[in-house]
This record gives sequence, structure tokens and C-alpha cells, in this order.
Amino acid sequence: MSLASDKRDYYEVLGVPKNGEPEAVKRAYRKIALRYHPDKNPGNKEAEERFKEAAEAYEVLSDTEKRERYDRFGFAGVGGQSRQFQSFEEVFSAFGDIFGGGGSIFEEFFGGGRRGQRAGRGRGAHLKVDLEVTLAEVHEGTRKTIEITRNEICSTCRGTGAKQGTRPVRCTECGGRGEIVRSQGFFALRSTCPRCHGQGEMIESPCGDCRGAGRRPEKRQITVKIPAGVHHGMQLRIQGEGESGMRGGTRGDLFCEIIVRKHPLFKRDGDNLLLEVPIGFATAALGGEIEVPTLKGKSTLKIPRGTQSGSLLRMKGMGLPRLDGYGQGDQYVRAVVEVPTKLDTEQEEVLRRYAALEEQNVSSGRRGFLDKVRELFG
Repeated sequence: MSLASDKRDYYEVLGVPKNGEPEAVKRAYRKIALRYHPDKNPGNKEAEERFKEAAEAYEVLSDTEKRERYDRFGFAGVGGQSRQFQSFEEVFSAFGDIFGGGGSIFEEFFGGGRRGQRAGRGRGAHLKVDLEVTLAEVHEGTRKTIEITRNEICSTCRGTGAKQGTRPVRCTECGGRGEIVRSQGFFALRSTCPRCHGQGEMIESPCGDCRGAGRRPEKRQITVKIPAGVHHGMQLRIQGEGESGMRGGTRGDLFCEIIVRKHPLFKRDGDNLLLEVPIGFATAALGGEIEVPTLKGKSTLKIPRGTQSGSLLRMKGMGLPRLDGYGQGDQYVRAVVEVPTKLDTEQEEVLRRYAALEEQNVSSGRRGFLDKVRELFG
């Protein structure tokens, strides 16, 4: 492939908008991959480059973390992590499931198995779970141990599906190929064998524990590493922790969707935090220092003299870490000036003296407002 400076934008390559949903990205890649597939364009170097270029774009945009880094930093954000495919085989190995498990475009249309792969093998299903984390865990990063139930290889029959002491027999309908080939003129049409359903084998005496399935549900505990700075709705992909494949097929993946629990004090805005803090009337007018909570503990905040209610005060670097590991967000404190509702005799006397002085020395803002009122109403 060419140097990064000569590369086309990944969204441009797949023809999807930057806010395109994952399914839209998958459909766009599949469409382009089928168009430039090597079986459809034998010996066409340009098609070969387009095919590998689309695979590289999909490899980044289909991965939540890589896509976020690419959106923020461009090619530099995924440097060394986006795969530059050198051959068709690499693409088929990485994204064979996009083509229905096969490398040939005709297999995609006519339902055959992947070339060179034993009939009956199938990749295990992907699994998805929700993972709830606190804002404090987002700040520090954490590990969560979850328990899932997934299909595992049956230990009794070791995945064959056959009763102990017996073995599956070759399907007599398809000869063990898992597919039926019918010739029509110059074309050979492939279809899944109706007898063995593509397995290539028949089980005459099923295993009593898995009932011939070769797999059975079991509980498993998995520890998931959650990086600092994750966002609500983000998906973490744990390769090979999905369900086991059929007849020795590869495992699926486990997708963990992050659910960030609401915090009683802080609100999140990207990597920044927002906190509302009530302050006294005197502190707002005269200035001073107050203690405010942060995710790292309590911290001192300077209140400037004359702070107005609703003012935002910045605490640099006290927000959440950025997911890419570079830098930290800020914490913003919104000052809410409290007006006292109950006064003792001394407090009321002091305020009345202040009010009298205020009438003698009207502020510029109030004076401007009164002038406009006089102009309008005389």
C-alpha cells in the first residue's frame, strides 16, 4: 500500500458518513469487497489494490476503539495498528465471516464452504454483554470479572456429537463435502446438502450429554480489562471468548458494551466533568477559597471577587483521562450563589445597612437598566 500521506480517507474508501452505524460500515465494505473480489477480477491489479484498501478501512472502522482514535487523530491515531493487507489470503483470514465464511465470490452466492476448509466446521457465535462501570472506574480504569453461559465443546464426545465408542459417518448424499453440485450448461451450481445440512457427516448414535450437538452450555468466568476514559455505549471486543465453533471451528468473540452509571454529583461532557457548587453570598462578593470534591478527592478552589451565580470556574486537568492516553480533561465548577432565606436580627441589620449604601452607590449594570426603563416609560 502507499504511504499514509497518499492514502484515501477510510470513510471515503467505504463511502459511508462519519456518523455511519456499524451495520452500515459492514454493508458498505461487503459491497465493495464483492465488487473487487479476486474471483471476479482475475489479474486486475487495480481491483486487487481496491480490495485490500477496503479491507484496511474496514479493519479500522469496524473496531470501536480504533475508529475513535482515527476520528480524532486521523492516520496517526492508528499508526502501527491498522493492518496493511499484502495478500487476499490475509483478508479472507481476517474477515472471512463477511463473505459468509468463504473466500470465493461464487461461494457467497451459491452457499458453498470455504476453500480448503473441512466441511461442517463453523465459527462460533459472537456474544454480547452489558458491563456497568462507575465514573470513578472510568477515571482510573478497572478490571471486571463477569460470568457468562456459552456453548462449549462437549467433554463426553469431544465435540463429535457421537455416542462414546462410535463415530460420525460420512454423508452418503454429498460424499462428505457438505454440498451438492449440479451442472447446468457451463455453470456448476452449489447448494447445501439437504441430508447432513452442510456438516458432511451423519450421526447415527448421538451423544447422550449433548444430544448430538457436539456442544453444551456451560458457565464461564471472564476477566475484562476496561481502559481509563471509556465512554458510555462503547463496545470492547474480546477475541476468542464467544461460543466454541462447530466441529473444531474457531471461537466467536465477546462484545462488552460499556454502561457508565450516573454520578450523584458529576455530569460528564466528553472528557470534562461539570459540578454545581453552592457558595455563600458573602464569598461570591468578597472572593475566597472553598473545598470542592473531585474524582481524586477534595481540592481547594479559588473564588474570584464578584463571582456571579452561574459562573463556570475551571479546574485544569481534573477531568477524565483521554482514551488514547494523551492528556486529561478539565473539571468545571458552576457557582450557584445562595440567597439566605432566614436571617437573625444581627444579619438583617447588617444587610439593611448594606442596602442603604447600595442605593447611594448604584452599580453600573443596575444604573444602565434604570436608564432604559426611564427612556421607555418616562
